[in-house]
Amino acid sequence: MTPAEAGPYPLSAIRPITAIACFALSTGCVTDAVTRAEHAELLSSIRALRDENSRLEARLDRMEAEKKQPRAAPAAHPAPSVRAVTAPDALPPLTVVKLKPRKEAAPRLETNVEIAEPPEAITQEFKNDPPPDDADLSMAEAQFDRGLSMMKTGSSETGIAQMQQFVTDWPRHPKADNALYFSGMAFLAMKDFEHATEQFERVINQYPAGDAVLDSMLKLADCRLKLKGPREARATWEKIVSGFPGTAAATQAQARLVSSSATPVGSP
Repeated sequence: MTPAEAGPYPLSAIRPITAIACFALSTGCVTDAVTRAEHAELLSSIRALRDENSRLEARLDRMEAEKKQPRAAPAAHPAPSVRAVTAPDALPPLTVVKLKPRKEAAPRLETNVEIAEPPEAITQEFKNDPPPDDADLSMAEAQFDRGLSMMKTGSSETGIAQMQQFVTDWPRHPKADNALYFSGMAFLAMKDFEHATEQFERVINQYPAGDAVLDSMLKLADCRLKLKGPREARATWEKIVSGFPGTAAATQAQARLVSSSATPVGSP
């Protein structure tokens, strides 16, 4: 702040006024036209100006003295401690712990699965039959797809005939067992349990290593349950459980064994 901004009366204006007033009083330049009241008011204004001048000069001296003194540096804020900036839910340092491996032996897997070989007549027929080429495989795939499409659209009998012809034409095809399985499923849907049994038995006997064997055995048990009763069906379920442990088919067969045990033998 400059001295001119320190108050409403700048020093440059106060000093000339004071000098003029003093000069007028000392020389007796007051005319008779000035009344006593005006003289008293003028003296009061002069005293007020003198007091204000003294106050401003004192304030200016203080400001000059403060300006010459060096300013103190602002107090530095203390650095926050580690505990203050650490999140309250922060995890403590982790410790690496080495665990010794257990010396226990791995559990033993069931390997006593019976391996069934196809009949000699079928294997001899396969040996004498040359493997099909790519063109023949494409024809076989188309024939299989036609039969499956017929079954899905409701033409079960025509689809069954197409699948039977597929097995006759392509007995070594990887889908031959599936063709017989779908034929059995079509007979099962028509409630022809005898012909369905024949198809499922063909899958089990002719293609024991096929991927449709377990499903065929489960469906065969259903057919036997309808035709011969629970004893024949239980024999098939027990064969699945003992011959193919750990499979989904064994789990289903075990559940059906438990369910049939709760049902009287003479009941349908």
